[in-house]
Amino acid sequence: MARLSTFWPATLLLSAALALPAGATAQRGAGNEWRVYGGDPGHTHFSTLDQINASNASALEVAWRWSARNFGTNPLAQSQTTPLYIDGTLYATAGIRRSVVAIDPSTGETLWMWRMDEGDRIEDAPRLNPGRGLGYWSDGRGDDRILVVTPGYHLAALDAETGLPVPGFGENGVLDLNLNHRTRPGVSLVGTIGASSPPAVIGDVIVVGAALHVGMRPPSMTNTPGDVRGFDARTGRLLWTFHTIPEPGEFGNDTWLEDSWSYTGNAAVWAQISWDADRGIVYLPGEAATGDYYGGHRPGDNLFSTSLMALNARTGERLWHYQTIRHDIWDWDLPTAPILANVTVDGRPREIVAQITKQGFVFVLDRVTGQPIWPIEDRPVPRGDVPGEWYSPTQPFPTKPAPFERQGFSEADLANYTPEIFERAKEIASAYRWGPLYTPPSLANASDGTRGTITLPASTGGANWEGGAFDAENGILFVPSVSALSFLALVEGGEQSDMRYIAGGGRGQLAPGVSIVRPPWGRITAINLNTGDHMWMVPNGDTPSYVAERLQIDPSLIPTTGVQSRASLLATRSVLFAGEGMNGGPNLWILNKQTGERIARLDLPGTTVGKPMTFMHEGKQYVVMSVSPQQGPAELVALTLP
Repeated sequence: MARLSTFWPATLLLSAALALPAGATAQRGAGNEWRVYGGDPGHTHFSTLDQINASNASALEVAWRWSARNFGTNPLAQSQTTPLYIDGTLYATAGIRRSVVAIDPSTGETLWMWRMDEGDRIEDAPRLNPGRGLGYWSDGRGDDRILVVTPGYHLAALDAETGLPVPGFGENGVLDLNLNHRTRPGVSLVGTIGASSPPAVIGDVIVVGAALHVGMRPPSMTNTPGDVRGFDARTGRLLWTFHTIPEPGEFGNDTWLEDSWSYTGNAAVWAQISWDADRGIVYLPGEAATGDYYGGHRPGDNLFSTSLMALNARTGERLWHYQTIRHDIWDWDLPTAPILANVTVDGRPREIVAQITKQGFVFVLDRVTGQPIWPIEDRPVPRGDVPGEWYSPTQPFPTKPAPFERQGFSEADLANYTPEIFERAKEIASAYRWGPLYTPPSLANASDGTRGTITLPASTGGANWEGGAFDAENGILFVPSVSALSFLALVEGGEQSDMRYIAGGGRGQLAPGVSIVRPPWGRITAINLNTGDHMWMVPNGDTPSYVAERLQIDPSLIPTTGVQSRASLLATRSVLFAGEGMNGGPNLWILNKQTGERIARLDLPGTTVGKPMTFMHEGKQYVVMSVSPQQGPAELVALTLP
């Protein structure tokens, strides 16, 4: 089998239709407005605004609070939405039905609301949640549209001024995304495919990915493939389909051995999609294939699972790809929007794409050719002994930047606040296998008496959908992550699944909520992408008071742990905003970008869940984020200076 999975460009020269004139614009972040989920098409989550700065950020106060109380059961619970700000109006998603709301940015008043009654289809939706955000399209002459992918997998185009569906788009403003989607025999699209992330809008093309059910214990090896499609922004007409699991005759099909391409599913693009507006290139972060921890039914490298793909946005043609894990059996798929940046490496201007991963790497590639900016080495990795499994003998390891998380597991990773606690942590870990990065999952009843494999980072990361923030003016990447374990134990599928093995169980804690891993448990790492070097790392928050209480030890014995949560980041010209994330406290930290030092801490009505965004309205800079109070529905909270 040809090794296609690391780097294989379709062409190193883009077509004339995509040629870029000299002096191409950079990904420079957002200005007065916030028109894209990530601030700009490169998802830098950076703003050049600096009315709020290090000298006055501690004076920020709540301007208004918008509640989702009336948006259905469990409204906006743990909402991950990040609003858009366009032409003087805020737009956000709300509630389990993923209603779209327009909000006055000065007062928080609701201006209009739209929702779709999807009937039984919403009950079976694999991603029944408020979603992460919205898309926006304009013809530049007054036809302005807000775009949303619903939980039941419809794409709606709404008039930005009125909230009414656009008549000429799809059927009465709504496109059924199940239409013309690839299926598998015996598997219904309804109930297997949906989405959480907003659509991407590149010129007059809307690009839509998908999300399926969590694949730890899939009922079958046969599942819906996560194809990516491009639609005409004016009419909703299907323009192209990219098969993330290639069919015969398509590039990469021979990486699916034993015809496993014909029934395997997933390999979707559930994270946010980025694009280079000048070149018309769209960047797709791909997930793993069915199932998460056992790949014996899909032997081979499995392109384009767990791969970064660059496509021509108008045609869907693959320009290049880079597979970050061959034959992923750790669920370390690509969870974040690729970050597009312009940096200077060894005195040479470089246009890059930086892909943050769950396992703690940042893959930095030339965004036109896909070639690594710094060498990426193929290194041998451990082989497992699960019957029927197929193992890749090597995996790619970036030489720069260094990992932002601990990788692999050893005694050095165990909590050692006291000798007694260290021995207790060793005893818990001894029931499992562990080793370096890419030590594969094992059986829950292995012949050596172990109950599975410990992996660090966990299968949820490391990093996850929160992604990073990139200071486009100084070339600094900020990455939030969690140092948490997964216990990967495989059991027979039995009556639950036709797969030979699915995920079983496994856990180990020193006390409820207290990990056997030494801190910090949550961190923010700053990386200079001009040099590939780390600048600083700080814990994400303070040590929760319950840790010492539950361990029954003196708090002074415990170093700062941070919280077991990924921070929600926003970088501006002056400071770095860091909410503690969905498992943290109701705190918003303002940090020095160069050092990580704390400038201020602000009290919020709830924990930050959605990523903060910022904009300038009527001469005032606002910072808005979604929070979840301990009691009551989630809210959008706006902060501004007095």
